[in-house]
Amino acid sequence: MKGKHVALLVLLTAASWACVTKAERVQRQRLAERGPAMAGTDAAEPSASPGVMRARADRLSDAAPGREFPHLPNPDAAPDMVIRSGQANVEVDSLERAVAAVRALAERVGGYVANTTMQTGRNQLRVASLEVKIPAERFDEGLAALSPIGRLESVSVTAEDVGEEFVDVRARMENARRLEARLIDLIATRTGKLADVLAVEQQLARVREEIERYDGRLRYLRAHAALSTLTVRVHEPVPVVGEAGSSVLGEAFKQAWRNFVGLVAWLVRSLGVLVPVGAAALAAWALVRRRHARAAGAAAA
Repeated sequence: MKGKHVALLVLLTAASWACVTKAERVQRQRLAERGPAMAGTDAAEPSASPGVMRARADRLSDAAPGREFPHLPNPDAAPDMVIRSGQANVEVDSLERAVAAVRALAERVGGYVANTTMQTGRNQLRVASLEVKIPAERFDEGLAALSPIGRLESVSVTAEDVGEEFVDVRARMENARRLEARLIDLIATRTGKLADVLAVEQQLARVREEIERYDGRLRYLRAHAALSTLTVRVHEPVPVVGEAGSSVLGEAFKQAWRNFVGLVAWLVRSLGVLVPVGAAALAAWALVRRRHARAAGAAAA
């Protein structure tokens, strides 16, 4: 009896396995007839085979941000993350020579001039503003080299410590990288519906977007900590004489006449206020005087 039961169990197992295989074959054939556009639907959705999942994982692993961005920060590196910037005002005799001197200074300290703005219009103060990028380790040298260019009027230096932000962003990126690795392993080992696989791939794309954003922020902090910004404003002295063909005394008389005309114009404009106020005050005074006269006449009577 035991032998018959065992044989019957083997036959039932083989029959069920054949039915499952045939059903899976028919389901795959129907999916192929419906086209790849319907492969991602939930109705009658097939299971993803381990070979397909491994191929997907290999492709996703090859496109990982760690391979696309080899410049990701080294966790062992601990740079001095301080962003320094400064502003300086310098009075010079010649604007053109001063601009050339600032450019030469930038090249001498290993930096470069990023932006330049000049104002040399007629009847205007000749001014130039240069934004100089200097290596952080030579920032003090660049400041000291401004004295020979002209008379140093003011210097302002600020320093921002971004080390805490750098460490925080780097830790976030490392966590995102570990999550990315787990998602890739999940895609490689999971055998489920294609909708589930696509959901995991969307999550993986979101994680990789975060990794790229963290990487961009780290590169920004590294670049601004490595290169300090020094804004140099050079200007010529304020002229103490008039224009060519005119005298200082003549300009003074012209300015005095302008002041007198301005005073007369102000008085004329003020008449619109003084006349109504004066008329009201005169009427009030006349009324009060008339009352006093009546009171005096009544007292005399």
